[in-house]
Amino acid sequence: MRSILQTSVVLFFLARIVFGAGPAVNVSVDATNPARHLFHTRLTMPVKAGPLTLLYPQWIPGDHRPSGPITDMLGLKITGGPNQIPWTRDPVNLFAFHLDVPAGVSEIQVTFDYANSPNPSDRTSQATSTPNLVVINWYEVLLYPQGPHTDRIDYRADLSLPKGWQFGTALPVEASSDGHIQFKTASLTTVVDSPVIAGRYFRSVDLSPGQSPQHFLDIAGDSAASVEISDAQIQHFRSLVKETGVLFGARHYRDYHFLLTLSDYIAGGGTEHHESSDDRAKELYLTDDALFKMNVDLLPHEVTHSWNGKYRRPAGLATPDYNQPIKGDLLWIYEGLTDYIGKILTPRSGLMTPGEFRDWLACVAARLDTQAGRNWRPVEDTAVSVQILDDARDDYSNYRRDEEYYPESGLIWLEADVLIRDLSHGTKSLDDFCRAFFGPPGGAPELKPYVLDDVLKALNAVQPYDWQKFFKDRIYTATAHAPLAGLTDGGWKLVYTEEVPDYYRRREDKRSIYDFRYSLGLIVHDTDEEITDVILGSPADQAGVPPAGKLIAVNGTRFTPKRLRQALREAKQTRDPIEVLVREGDAYKTYRIDYHGGDRYPHLVRDEPRPDVLGEIIRPHAN
Repeated sequence: MRSILQTSVVLFFLARIVFGAGPAVNVSVDATNPARHLFHTRLTMPVKAGPLTLLYPQWIPGDHRPSGPITDMLGLKITGGPNQIPWTRDPVNLFAFHLDVPAGVSEIQVTFDYANSPNPSDRTSQATSTPNLVVINWYEVLLYPQGPHTDRIDYRADLSLPKGWQFGTALPVEASSDGHIQFKTASLTTVVDSPVIAGRYFRSVDLSPGQSPQHFLDIAGDSAASVEISDAQIQHFRSLVKETGVLFGARHYRDYHFLLTLSDYIAGGGTEHHESSDDRAKELYLTDDALFKMNVDLLPHEVTHSWNGKYRRPAGLATPDYNQPIKGDLLWIYEGLTDYIGKILTPRSGLMTPGEFRDWLACVAARLDTQAGRNWRPVEDTAVSVQILDDARDDYSNYRRDEEYYPESGLIWLEADVLIRDLSHGTKSLDDFCRAFFGPPGGAPELKPYVLDDVLKALNAVQPYDWQKFFKDRIYTATAHAPLAGLTDGGWKLVYTEEVPDYYRRREDKRSIYDFRYSLGLIVHDTDEEITDVILGSPADQAGVPPAGKLIAVNGTRFTPKRLRQALREAKQTRDPIEVLVREGDAYKTYRIDYHGGDRYPHLVRDEPRPDVLGEIIRPHAN
């Protein structure tokens, strides 16, 4: 039976078809000089005389928090005909601007500039342009009238780029010529959900030749070398498209664009959209194997969101505009299930070997199992608290817990997958749930919100079980240990040895992060010698070593990761404490760590009496 919320959404779209939307708002963006990190916006908006409130987007879809970069919206001016119209910012909602439209004015012009950050690590505003490329997120460069649902407001967008640049987007194009693109009129929802990437160095790869809907990998890079992609990588991404088709059984988009931007000078990460994904990585991501492997599940994760997050979305995230607060209590489904699906799609498509997948899984399971904060903070609270956790410091992160609704929920969904396979004697799996809940019928984009009860019913339809208790015990209850039953019942055991996994070696090589949490209890950033965190209850914590200090020396010799590993080996033989010299501000202090267990790193090994269910889960499923 269709839920009341789903019915209201369907009726809303029917009303739009019958009554239509009002005249379109024109938004023109000038990004012809991206090296200046300044975009120019001009909006032409139909209005009626009287009070009007314009909103700058605050709650950005996919970011799960009020992160709209309002501080970088500059030079706001509003005119009606030849006259300037004064505006005032709301004293409580700083994203709202109030004005009175004079009598006789039916159209206003709004102009402002958006200054994107030149610093890729800036948390308040994303770095989205370099001299060679640009990422246009429409929510950064527009205002919209308060009141109507964003589905009910039409926008007609156009964009000016440097001449000769190419671009990629899922937003339908009406015409393009000599650096100017005119897009077809679309709802504000569709426009904001359709970023544009463009660049001097650009390549587009067809990932589903001769098939419908079409899939493209659009690449904009900071150099000609950055957009080079191997035939093997293309084949793996084509396999990813096939694997999503097999898993979900339907596609809810007209076509799909992986928008991959490669630069060392823009903000990294990924953001999901219904018909595209805004994927960002280092400049040599496609040509440096270590960089590629460190973030290999980026595209599998984000494309999964087209089904889980865009087509199906928790009701608390299905807000009518971009200034209504969201409720993140079901992010453990929105992101956690996507984390799991994206991770298993990675080896299924050949982007990751089974051994690399197990290395990653061992490292995630071990890290979560040693989180001190899990004794007080359940997974659900990390989802509800995303708005405050996203900007948290590194020190005491083990005690605080970070956004673990991603990885820990992924382990829980793995356990659910293994459990379904066991209870059904191998006839069912979580794939069947994905096909039933996210699959047919396909077609044009639509939104079907859900509540937890909808998910529980769908799971029970695949395999009857007390799923409510299953998730209550793992998601809503603080537990001393990570949920590892998916590993153990899947035929594998978590063990610790002195061998450093390739997963950690890549982090050491590319990020200078050295993880000694399973031995001394330290995580060290070698670039600035900072102890980024100390694990509560570990030998280092018991010795009094503070997080955020500088690790200066080990056993009387200047610190290097190699010397710390040597000290671990020596302490195992001599049984002497390891002495570390730490600087806090201008103060220096020596700490004696009484630890003799050697270096320790997590690995998965086969539990031979058990069947290899994990291997079955990650094998290729598409023909």
